[in-house]
Amino acid sequence: MLTNQETNKSKIALLVIGIIFISTTLRAPLTAVGPIISYIRDGLEISNVLAGFITTIPLLAFAIVSPFVPKIARRFGMEMTLFLAILLLAIGIVIRSLGTSFFMLLGTALIGVAIAFGNVLLPSFIKLKFPLQLGLMTGLFTVSMNLSAGIGAGISYPITNGTKYGWQGALGFWAILAVIACIIWLPQIKKKQIVVSGPKTNAIKAKSILKSPLTWSITLCMGLQSLIFYTTAAWIPEILQTQGMEAEKSGWMLSNMQFAQLPMTFLIPILAGRFKDQRILVLLFTIFYLIGFTGLLYGDISLTLLWMIALGLGGGASFGLVMMFFSLRSRTPMEAADLSGVAQSIGYLLAAVGPVFFGFIHDETGSWHTPMILFMVTVVLLFLAGMHAGRDRFVSEEV
Repeated sequence: MLTNQETNKSKIALLVIGIIFISTTLRAPLTAVGPIISYIRDGLEISNVLAGFITTIPLLAFAIVSPFVPKIARRFGMEMTLFLAILLLAIGIVIRSLGTSFFMLLGTALIGVAIAFGNVLLPSFIKLKFPLQLGLMTGLFTVSMNLSAGIGAGISYPITNGTKYGWQGALGFWAILAVIACIIWLPQIKKKQIVVSGPKTNAIKAKSILKSPLTWSITLCMGLQSLIFYTTAAWIPEILQTQGMEAEKSGWMLSNMQFAQLPMTFLIPILAGRFKDQRILVLLFTIFYLIGFTGLLYGDISLTLLWMIALGLGGGASFGLVMMFFSLRSRTPMEAADLSGVAQSIGYLLAAVGPVFFGFIHDETGSWHTPMILFMVTVVLLFLAGMHAGRDRFVSEEV
């Protein structure tokens, strides 16, 4: 017969596994699209513009939905809201794979809505359930997301090109993982917990949070690091190809950049949780970013792998730190959800502009030199915002 202590350990282990599985569903359905976009375009007989819009829809969904997530979580509880979000994700993945343009757009929109809930709620849910292991659990959350993102990008082409299921199977495959995550999360939905803010912060809502300069620094950090991630994911292979690299090799370089993020997405949240002031970590990811972009612009192409690793380390560190800011700069879990909702809404709207704007600058100038300079300017802006966000204080102290 199990003791109460053993039962509690089992419940905690099941909760941790559930968080990990939900985390793995938040990126792979998106990164699986890029490597097979030409197959999707040809299979649906759509234009390049519409095909490109498929990758933008989720970012727009993040921007539109994120501010409403905390209100819905207050009504239904975080556990039930996360369960319904992953269930919606599974439905969206299936609809997206049905093989028509309408279902592709509808399913992609549903996927974006579902992932927006996970993006906003998981950091605050971790703050609620694991206040003493905040860095470790945030590290598990971020590394799970990025690991599945790399796997999603890596296996979608082999499934499309090497099996009878084609691109529909490559996209639909991720519904299996979402269903498994729903099943593992089922025990949690019986534990609806109404989160009550402390007496000093129960009046803090998303609108008042907007009055805090710290909120805007964190929002700018979220937007700029996301812009760098999605813009490099869209254009780095082509940049490398213009430098003389083969298309297949340029794709592997992008994969190397994504996998290089993993150590930092795990370590940085742990370190950030131990420091009251995180500005040294901001300086660290800034150095990695500048090494990577400077190397791509002026360095030897034979060292491209080194530049990709540097960009990956910078991206992993900046993403992990921003995810921690939601918890470190808030006093309560629901305040963290409000902050996360605001920052991700505006941040992802900024990120959605990045690939289009950088592509436009390339078309206007006829080269990638100016866009690469803009990448470095973006890193400097991210550094300035991060230095402001990295100081020890709370958004509720400023509103």
